[in-house]
Amino acid sequence: MKKRKPVPFRAPEKFESLQVKRPETKAAGATAVAKAVQIVSSRVGILRGGKTLMKLNQVDGVDCPGCAWPDPDDERSGLGEYCENGAKAIAEEATTKTIGGAFFSQHSIQELSLLSDYELGQQGRLSEPLILEPGEDYYRPISWDKAVQIIGDTLNQLESPNQAVFYTSGRTSNEAAFLYQLFVRMFGTNNLPDCSNMCHESSGVALSETLGVGKGSVTLDDFNQTDLIFILGQNPGTNHPRMLTALEKAKKNGAKIISANPLAEAGLISFSNPQKVAGLLGSATPLTDLYLQVKVNGDLALLKAVMHRLLVMETQAPGSVFDLEFIQNKTLGFEEFVEGIKSEDFEALCDSCGVEAEEIIQAAELIKSHPKMIICWAMGLTQHENAVDTIKEAVNLLLLRGSIAKPGAGSCPVRGHSNVQGDRTMGIWEKSPEWVADNLAKEFSFSPPTEPGYDTVQAINAMHQGMAKVFVGMGGNFHSATPDTDFSSQALQNCKLTVQISTKLNRSHLVTGETALILPCLARTDIDLQSGGKQLVSVENSMGVVHQSRGSLEPVSDRLKSEPAIVAAIAKATLGVNWDHLVSNYDMIRDHIERVIPGFDDYNERLRQPGGFYLPNVARSGEFMQGKARFSNVQVPQSKLEPHQFVMMTIRSHDQFNTTVYGKDDRYRGIINERRVVLMNPDDIKRMGFKQQQVVNLTSSYQGVTREVRNFKIVPYSIPRGNLATYFPEANPLVPVDLVARKSGTPCSKSVVVQILSTKEQITNKL
Repeated sequence: MKKRKPVPFRAPEKFESLQVKRPETKAAGATAVAKAVQIVSSRVGILRGGKTLMKLNQVDGVDCPGCAWPDPDDERSGLGEYCENGAKAIAEEATTKTIGGAFFSQHSIQELSLLSDYELGQQGRLSEPLILEPGEDYYRPISWDKAVQIIGDTLNQLESPNQAVFYTSGRTSNEAAFLYQLFVRMFGTNNLPDCSNMCHESSGVALSETLGVGKGSVTLDDFNQTDLIFILGQNPGTNHPRMLTALEKAKKNGAKIISANPLAEAGLISFSNPQKVAGLLGSATPLTDLYLQVKVNGDLALLKAVMHRLLVMETQAPGSVFDLEFIQNKTLGFEEFVEGIKSEDFEALCDSCGVEAEEIIQAAELIKSHPKMIICWAMGLTQHENAVDTIKEAVNLLLLRGSIAKPGAGSCPVRGHSNVQGDRTMGIWEKSPEWVADNLAKEFSFSPPTEPGYDTVQAINAMHQGMAKVFVGMGGNFHSATPDTDFSSQALQNCKLTVQISTKLNRSHLVTGETALILPCLARTDIDLQSGGKQLVSVENSMGVVHQSRGSLEPVSDRLKSEPAIVAAIAKATLGVNWDHLVSNYDMIRDHIERVIPGFDDYNERLRQPGGFYLPNVARSGEFMQGKARFSNVQVPQSKLEPHQFVMMTIRSHDQFNTTVYGKDDRYRGIINERRVVLMNPDDIKRMGFKQQQVVNLTSSYQGVTREVRNFKIVPYSIPRGNLATYFPEANPLVPVDLVARKSGTPCSKSVVVQILSTKEQITNKL
């Protein structure tokens, strides 16, 4: 058999002309508007882009394909219910630039692999099905019938259904996700890894074990009623910009905000609302009242230190700090928890989290004097070995104050992708709860598999070991999103067949199995016209609201299919089932969902109500799954670094959403035209004998394996000593594939121990 030429696993290690400016201290404003207009007009055009933006996140419009921040329940902005990064997301998928067989006949996968992730994304929308055959270097067009037949034949030739892996990204609609998991389980496996495994799986585990439901408990209206918002491990200015409006409203209603983050992020400092004249003129609302610049993964120690001070205050004046009635009636494990807090050394906790005692006392005073509290967090908490414990500690603080199941209070894990929460609700999960299997069996008359499947990391290992031979990706960019890039790339290349259901070109199309298929699908903004007429789909946001999304743009190619149609075609080719009637009218898919998934009564009717509907939430209602919420006793992680070692976290730039790179700037942090940078404390730079913009290499060692990335430039930044920040996916090769959070299996992309070497040192070491 002809062998394919080796394809580089990583983006090119090339530099642009890096500029470093002073970091900004306010987010949005006129600059955000100008950037949004510029990118939409240049990539989509004012008419097409403007038409889409005016429909974005409106009641009868299209749900933003970016983050999962909820839309207002009441009036939505007529000027535009979207943010700068939402506009960038629309510019990416609403472009009329297309690539198909002609493009790929001129560009080999080796040639395309020399492009950066940004450049790959700018090539245009995929316009027809493509195949990369064994030993070949060029994709060529293939018919839909032949493509799905190859998938069906390959799946049916496997020795076991468990030799196939079916991945899902958060872009997928509820309807597509439901059909996908149904097909996979009818095929005979629970190998349903998804992007939740890599982001908020830790939240789901911690919240399920303490509050009885793996979702947040607040609604958007709670932000209007709260007294205090505690934000940990989250950068809303870049990752969830529409949250800034909710924070601004909370501030104007008298709420206080405490922020804990290793970096001083502009979106946590102040907000210039671009929908107000004052905001456009530069006026900004201060947001954070107390900014705690915690060490990377110091959040658990910080929370424990705050509760240590609260316990001191409660001891001095019983009943003045803790909500004793709530604790007695609604919780378990309080006495053991208190004994654990008493045993802690306050000064040691301060040292562990890197925050001064005076600031922690200030935080405790603010919490004591503001009874209604919301705690928000994102991946800054979820991607550590102790992530589940840290989130349980956040729940402990809510329980102490009785700040759960009441207006203006509760837990708020902020999801990163638009329907990642909905995918899990629909059954996209490698663990099949008994009720899921029972309901599917009853509805569709088959016996679903019950043994757990592979999560994302387990799937990578299975492919690497040859135990999994087929990979199907429903959206996303699996290659660039996963840890340990070289290891994960080899895992994909070990497959007999890799299938990517995609809208645009990304690196996952270049690092492939023996045979590779690209199946181009409709984007969220496209009109979905089936034999039964125009279709709408549904999604679930971060706060458990299920609502509709309707595309408004003519598809850029008549060879695109919707995700439900693609799943149905694969199911027919593999299992012989006929789901044509479901694809012709998605209402029929939703009828099945209503009978299988609790909380979806009268699904089609309620979906068409303005704004959709809330799913039941036991933590919100105060019922709790076990009858009572549970306090947890967790330990502060102990770690000691050698003088030459640092703890590195990977982060997004402002011109980025997940692995989609919109541009080369990180405007709020003052880093322009470059992504291969390492943010480093100035004292550490001096101590190590480095200089600003010096080119260095980074290495990590874990379980006897050394990993390396080369040619990063040092940027002095306000970050705790001993900590570093780098962008992903550029630094993903340093993240060990088996370094995962306990219980959740989430890769520890926010706490990688690394060493920095100058390029001269690296050469010397190799000699």
